[in-house]
Amino acid sequence: MNDIERRVAELYEQLSHHARLYYKDDAPVISDAEYDALLRELWEMERAYPELARPDSPTKRVGSAALEKFVKIRHERPMLSLDNVFDTGELRSFIDRLEAAIEGQGALVCEMKIDGLAVSLIYEDGVFVRGATRGDGRVGEDVTENLRTVKTLPLRLKKTVPGRLEVRGEVLITREQFAELNRVREENGEALFANPRNAAAGSLRQLDSKITAARGLSIFLYYIVDAPGRGVFRQSDTLRWLADHGLPTQEAWAFCDSAEEVTAFIEKWRERRFDLNYVTDGVVVKLDDIALWDRLGSTSHAPRWAVAFKYPPEVVFTRVLSIDISVGRTGVLTPVANLDPVQVGGTTVQRAGLHNEDEVRRKDIRVGDRVRLHKAGEIIPEILEVEKDARTGAEVPFEMPEKCPACGSPVVRLPGEVAVRCPNRSSCPAQLKEGIRYFASRGGMDIRGLGDKLAEQMVEKKIIRSLPDIYTLTKEDLAGLDRMGDKSAQNLLDAVEESKKRPLSALIAALGIRFVGNKIAEILGDHFGSMEALRSVSEEELALVEGIGPVIASSVEAFFRDPANGELLTCFEESGVTALSLRDDRAGIKVPREGIFTGMTVVFTGELLSIARNEAEKQVKALGGKTASSVSSKTSLVVAGEKAGSKLEKAKTLGVRIVDEAEFLAMLG
Repeated sequence: MNDIERRVAELYEQLSHHARLYYKDDAPVISDAEYDALLRELWEMERAYPELARPDSPTKRVGSAALEKFVKIRHERPMLSLDNVFDTGELRSFIDRLEAAIEGQGALVCEMKIDGLAVSLIYEDGVFVRGATRGDGRVGEDVTENLRTVKTLPLRLKKTVPGRLEVRGEVLITREQFAELNRVREENGEALFANPRNAAAGSLRQLDSKITAARGLSIFLYYIVDAPGRGVFRQSDTLRWLADHGLPTQEAWAFCDSAEEVTAFIEKWRERRFDLNYVTDGVVVKLDDIALWDRLGSTSHAPRWAVAFKYPPEVVFTRVLSIDISVGRTGVLTPVANLDPVQVGGTTVQRAGLHNEDEVRRKDIRVGDRVRLHKAGEIIPEILEVEKDARTGAEVPFEMPEKCPACGSPVVRLPGEVAVRCPNRSSCPAQLKEGIRYFASRGGMDIRGLGDKLAEQMVEKKIIRSLPDIYTLTKEDLAGLDRMGDKSAQNLLDAVEESKKRPLSALIAALGIRFVGNKIAEILGDHFGSMEALRSVSEEELALVEGIGPVIASSVEAFFRDPANGELLTCFEESGVTALSLRDDRAGIKVPREGIFTGMTVVFTGELLSIARNEAEKQVKALGGKTASSVSSKTSLVVAGEKAGSKLEKAKTLGVRIVDEAEFLAMLG
């Protein structure tokens, strides 16, 4: 693997990881600006080296898959994302492309870009009947009952609209509600929401609608599905129609006749946006004439008739009071700056992550320094640079400790890595605490109730000294812990017992192997079928598995080569953790039978109209086959739906058998 391929692989992993934190967990750890920079770097590399672009690239994604805890709803018309531009030059290029495509100058509409969660609402004869999140753009989550608690959402339209009406918009939380929500969470010892968008998303995606109701969410609408069918032919008229029917719309929008008027709107709101009671990070620019939207079409993830202009992050000045060290699940030591409290985007910032030792040295951040700080989109604060002219000589340079602050072990820095690590995986309390949280998470062993605060108590009181100790917990161990009554203790023990039945892929993901997330864990579980088989496989064999590759293969092989990890798995087995394969009906999953797809690898491309993609893949697996995301010489069959693209062309080139949706359904019988 050369440097280009390695960097692309790193970007895939980083962007997928951060997208998962942002969209699924509602808990981002980097700023919008940092994410956008990574995404742009990958986009530019894929453009320069198109052979490295994969079908599942983060540059082609809209959002994230719907969570399993919600009923799935398939959108009749996809809910797309928006492409971003970051300066007026890029914006002008977008407008020029629009005008070239429509062969003339078209009027535009500017709307503030709301930092919320996209939703679709269905009204029947003027009455609200159903609502769903965007999800991955095609399949979302049914959050109808939670949406009913949003007080600004009318359950009956001001004017009756006959038949079925679908409108779309953003659920959001105001600045005041966000500040109050985090204040209460801090008092209760709960993790704070990183920004209003994730607070809104986390609040709407609650199984208990009472929790949602208590969060004080709001909503703005901006889109009518099949607007011409309602006699609405322009986006400017859409906003007026929505407001006229009692649906809330934001007042910060404008009709623009020219690119100059668009630029004027953007400049007008550059500072005034902070006076709004909700968070915005840019301006959405749309072609006003809806009839031209279908003509212009869209890419796989974004329309060609609209774009989002992103404002640069807000920058403030503050001072570094001290620098602490945080120790993560994998032993990485991360410096964190404690700051003189400062207001950024309506919230008070007191800490900022400094990433690693090299980053601190590169920026030459010292205790006592006056620094420039930004916090794009109300997310994670970042120190941009030091005001070196303001130094007095009393500033103290940062030194990474030679020993882990949590356990006292000498730290190490592996060749080729910027991270400094504590190698004491077996008994470092900081690593163990984070490891418990990761192991018990929803994507891992899904042990409900085993959160950060409880994990911290158990480690401090030495109730848990290693991960397998989770499976030897008793009520006596839990007695006396904060907020752990008899019922809570029993619920936790029940969750621990239930987690023993989790499938092999869940255990693989929970182990925290580097570069191995839920999707890779599923591929490994599907391919090898048992932990025993996976533990004995070589790096070369792993690299041959479709969807794995050399970087992941090396990481997986190194993990299982470590004797300490072997002992860990033995302890799990002795504790009754069955690590079931997806092929095992004891995991609650249908055992694949010998069938028409036995021994075959099937790839889907395009849009399936009669069956959801994930359901089609399950059917293939149930009939003995495997599915893959890309076409290769190992592909046995390609199922081509509507608007099939490059996968179909590659299948033709390789001579792979191709069937349409009707033929595939016939094969299912």
